[in-house]
Amino acid sequence: MTNASPPTAYTARYPSLAGRTVFISGGASGIGESLVRAFHAQGAKVGFCDLDTAAGDALAAQLQGAHPTLFVPCDVTDTAALAAVIDAVRQRFGPVSVLLNNAANDRRHEMADVTSDDFDRLVAVNIKHQFFAAQAVADDMRALGGGSIINFGSISWLMKGRGYPVYQACKAGVNGLTRSLARDLGKQNIRVNTIMPGWVMTERQIKLWVKPESAAEIDAAQCLPGRVMAEDIAAMALFLAADDSRMCTAQDYVVDAGWT
Repeated sequence: MTNASPPTAYTARYPSLAGRTVFISGGASGIGESLVRAFHAQGAKVGFCDLDTAAGDALAAQLQGAHPTLFVPCDVTDTAALAAVIDAVRQRFGPVSVLLNNAANDRRHEMADVTSDDFDRLVAVNIKHQFFAAQAVADDMRALGGGSIINFGSISWLMKGRGYPVYQACKAGVNGLTRSLARDLGKQNIRVNTIMPGWVMTERQIKLWVKPESAAEIDAAQCLPGRVMAEDIAAMALFLAADDSRMCTAQDYVVDAGWT
């Protein structure tokens, strides 16, 4: 079926996610917000962090009820703070069964302008925290008999986009990190996969990067009509987190409407 409109709801139900503890980084807006809402709707106990305290508090307040959520402000580039937030979620909801390493920053930067400190900050926000978050939840998942780690990459490096080389290098590295962790953790029944979104029409993307001429570019590049929405990414994440994908690991799942 051809569908050029945004999805209307999370129609698939995954009973295995009900009651599980899920941690999501960068969960206050964009793709992260959609992830928080999607897992909450499945009956999971969702903990999430973000730099945007106001947005995070507002989202958590909306989602209180039968299925609790916990928001804790955090800069994921502070490794000790990130570990502390994950521990807070663990103390509140129990061992973490699902980790979604969503936080990132795709700010544009020219090669000539990047300093050593800039480089380190971009690496910290785009790949380093993914490793240390996985490290922080691995023992939980071992004790539970398994779990799912979902790292977030990007199709940007496959497209050879210009104007953000360090970001693209990190996102390419995420695929390697996923494959390595999948091998290291697989015998403990811990699955590790990458989701590689296409150009997702989040508020940030529309505000900063989508131009009047972008519609023609997207229409020409995508095989499918319409626009990739945050809900499309969340739908893939739900599948990879649930037991339905129990034999899926070390893989890269592209959600880009056929751009690449």
